Amino acid sequence: MSQVATESGSFRDRRGRIFYVDDRVLRTVMPMATDDFEFVRGSGLVDELVSAGKLVGETIVDAALLGEQGTGARLVLEHPRLPFISYPYEWSFSALKAAALLHLDIQQAALKKDVAMTDATAYNVQFVGPNPVFIDSMSFRRYEEGEYWAGHRQFCEQFINPLLLRSIAGIAHNAWYRGALEGVSAEDLSKVLPWSSRLSWNVLTNVFMQARLQRTPDSSHAIEKAKARKLPRIGYEQILHGLRKWIAGLEPKSDGKTVWQDYATDNSYADREAVRKRSFVADFASNVQPDLILDIGCNTGDYSAAALDNGAKLAIGFDFDHGALDYGFQRAQDESLNFLPLHLDAANPSPDQGWSQAERKGFRERAKGDAVMGLALIHHLAIAKNLPLTEVIGWLVDMAPQGVIEFVPKNDPMVQRLLQMREDLFDDYEQESFERYLGRRARIVKSETVSTSGRTLYWFDRR
Repeated sequence: MSQVATESGSFRDRRGRIFYVDDRVLRTVMPMATDDFEFVRGSGLVDELVSAGKLVGETIVDAALLGEQGTGARLVLEHPRLPFISYPYEWSFSALKAAALLHLDIQQAALKKDVAMTDATAYNVQFVGPNPVFIDSMSFRRYEEGEYWAGHRQFCEQFINPLLLRSIAGIAHNAWYRGALEGVSAEDLSKVLPWSSRLSWNVLTNVFMQARLQRTPDSSHAIEKAKARKLPRIGYEQILHGLRKWIAGLEPKSDGKTVWQDYATDNSYADREAVRKRSFVADFASNVQPDLILDIGCNTGDYSAAALDNGAKLAIGFDFDHGALDYGFQRAQDESLNFLPLHLDAANPSPDQGWSQAERKGFRERAKGDAVMGLALIHHLAIAKNLPLTEVIGWLVDMAPQGVIEFVPKNDPMVQRLLQMREDLFDDYEQESFERYLGRRARIVKSETVSTSGRTLYWFDRR
C-alpha cells in the first residue's frame, strides 16, 4: 500500500483532515460533519461553485486508500492537486483583495442555499494563476435562522485589517502577516491608523469598535450577550453586501511609484536587447515545455509572459516590490495569463512556521518547479545583499532541473549603481567564476550575451 502523509496544516479541522497518498489529495469527512456535508451537497451549492471555478472539485473515493488513517471517517473525498500552495503573507494587495471578495461572494451564494460557513480563514483560499479558489468545502454547514456571522472577527484579522494597513497607512501587510500568522488584530491596527479614519463607518465598526471590545476586561460577557441576539437573514446579507462593496473599492495608498514598478520599461537595456532576452526565454520555454516555471525576480511578469506564450503552462513569479506585484497581478487578470506574482525577499525567504514549525511550509520546500528563471537577480543578492555567489547559484539551480540564469557583469550600469556607496569586496563576482560555479551544478546548454554591457543568459540542465 502507498504511504499516507498527513497535511500538517489541517490539524485544526476536527471535521476532516487532509492526507496525501502518492500524488493524490484526500480529505476525511468525520461523523460530526456528515449531516452538514450531506445537506450542503444536496443543496447544489458545491456543484454551483465548482462549475463557476470558485471551489476545488471533490469526488467520494474508497476509504481504504487511507488505511488506518481513514479509521472513524464516514467518507473520504479526493480533490485535484494544486500545482503550488501560497500563503496570505506572500500575496500582493491585489491578490489579498481578490481572495477577500471571493470569500464574500461564496458566503452570499451559500446563504441563498441555506448554508453558512464555520470560519473565515484566508488559508482556505488558493490561486490558480491569478484566480482565487476556495479549497475547503468542509467549512460549509447548515445555516441557522437568526445566527450572527461566526467568522467575522477572523475575516477582519485575515482580510480586512491587512488590506487597511496598506490602503490607509501605506504599510504592506506581508511582513506583519508573516510574523503573526492569524493576521492583523484590530487592537494593533487601531494604534497605527490615523484618528481621521474613524470618520469611515466601515473602519469605525470593523476596526475601532472591534479593538475596544478586545480591550474590554470582561469582553466574554459582551460576546455572549451579542450571541443571544438574533440577526435576521436580510441583516446578514446586508453585512456581506456592504463589506463587498467597500472592499472592492479599496486601493493601496500611493506615495508615488515604487523602486522597480517601471523596471520592465525603464532599465539599462536598449529595446533590441530586451527583445533578444525575451527571444532567449521563448526558445527555452518552447524546448522545455514546463508545466510549472518559477520566475525569481519576476518584476511585472514580462518574461513569465514570454515563457507562457511559448509552451509553459503556469508561471509563479516572486518579487519584493509591491508596486510591481500589484501591476503584475492586474496584468495577469487583464491578459488572462496563467501567472501568479508573489512577494518574496530572496535574502530572507519564508521559513517553516506555525505549530511545530510545520503548519505553514517554507519557501524552500514549496519552490520546486519544472523550470526556473533568475533574470536580473544574481547581482542584487551577491552584491547588494553580500551573499556568496556560489550559494546563490546553488539556491536557484536546486529549484528546478532546468532553467535560465542571467549574469550581470560589474561594468553594467545597474551593478555600478549598487557599488556606488560601498567598497568592491567581490573578487569572485566575475563571469569566469559564475560559469565555473554553475558548471559544477549543471550542464550549460546554451549562453547568449544580450546587452552591450555584457549581460549574459545561461540555459542550464542538471537532469
